[in-house]
Amino acid sequence: MRIAVIGAGVVGSLIARELTRYAAEVLLFEKEADIGWGVSKANSAIVHGCFHEAPGTQRAVLCAEGNALYPSLCRELDVPFKQIGAYVVALSEEDLPVIRELYEQGIKIGIPGLEIHDRETVLAREPHLNTEVLSALWSPSVGITEPWGLAIAAVENGVRNGLELHVTEAVEGIDTASSRVQRVITATGEYEVDAVVNAAGLFADRIAGMVGLERPVITPRRGEYALLDKKIGPLVSSVIFPAPSGISKGILVVPTVDGGILLGPTAEDLDREDKEATGTTSDGVHEAIEGARRLVPDIDLSLVVKTFAGLRPETPDKQFVIGETEVEGFFQAAGMRSPGLTAAPAVAKHLVHDVMAPALDLAEKSSFDPQRRGMRSVVDLSPKEADALIASDVSYGRVICQCNRVTEGEIIEAIRRGARTLDGIKFRTRAGFGRCQGGFCTDKILMLLARELKASPEEITMRGDGSEILDGMVRK
Repeated sequence: MRIAVIGAGVVGSLIARELTRYAAEVLLFEKEADIGWGVSKANSAIVHGCFHEAPGTQRAVLCAEGNALYPSLCRELDVPFKQIGAYVVALSEEDLPVIRELYEQGIKIGIPGLEIHDRETVLAREPHLNTEVLSALWSPSVGITEPWGLAIAAVENGVRNGLELHVTEAVEGIDTASSRVQRVITATGEYEVDAVVNAAGLFADRIAGMVGLERPVITPRRGEYALLDKKIGPLVSSVIFPAPSGISKGILVVPTVDGGILLGPTAEDLDREDKEATGTTSDGVHEAIEGARRLVPDIDLSLVVKTFAGLRPETPDKQFVIGETEVEGFFQAAGMRSPGLTAAPAVAKHLVHDVMAPALDLAEKSSFDPQRRGMRSVVDLSPKEADALIASDVSYGRVICQCNRVTEGEIIEAIRRGARTLDGIKFRTRAGFGRCQGGFCTDKILMLLARELKASPEEITMRGDGSEILDGMVRK
């Protein structure tokens, strides 16, 4: 049995890992040069409390199940996860019934620990909030993580369990005969397969179209963000939501797992073909900042280190598209709009165990190992642990990224784990994510990549073909 998973975002990576629990050859195809570079790398990184979802819907069920799976999953894969809780705040009388409705929805879904707090309680816990707050819904099960890190970890664990990874290999066609999957075709080869999982994010509609399906219909929705340097300190200790609008959950103030603060996202529906439109706009960034300041007025804009935009895959009915199709052997995990990140672990379990395993007669194997050890970060070690690591390998004592205190040893380890680009290093180590945004470490990381990969510096790219950094020698 050979199964191809298309798309190495969080959803596709977790599905591929879950499939390695079974006696099957599993191939994971990703058009980008690394893992988690689509929808997964530019979102709010929130594991939602699921009270925004309508009770009884598939989204609500999978969101709640996914939320409950995160603590154990992140322990297995050694991925950062902090269950810091969230407030949805009412800043006007009109917001109060919205807060009550979210509370009642959450209770019906079975979300644990929901409470409505009065103004005094909210401000005592979050003193930097807008003092006009009237009350707020408290949800303790809300968490934050690193989506791209989860995808990388799932793939690393999958590879350890037999997964075959194909990056920089876009799927260009899927052969079917008698309405049955036969092979996957890429620019570099053809692969005989018995089944395909479409987890291609924004491009899931194009993959489905290769086998003649008209669903899902994917429309990109752009969200713009501003990132504040971790120097800002504990501006808020939990995720701060406004009362939601009809189009989105609103513009948020979100602590990041490494100590920064994220402001956003906006919500702008784009043309269906604008699947690469991740540029920021002055209006969008302004909207993100002003929306966040409505919740937390004391935001020091001098600490903005980066603005960016991400795209979410929206569907007309706002539902996930998960399960079997009329094409035998073709399965979908598409339309993974918010709360797609939260639901992802449950989506993987449901699709693989409840749908694919019975349909394909898959047998579990006893050799599956769920554990993965994450990257060692010297800055997170105790002085004694750091000294011992440096004594064993002096490269862990040479700091390359001053902002985030990332060492040469960590960068070398990232390369040995699969990083081939500057962004590959950044998303594994946070080198280049800090205050200078790579201004003082890019050249050093580039030369380390060239040295370790035995390549010329001109061959090193930011994020794959077409993003080369250097054009040749200025002088010898």
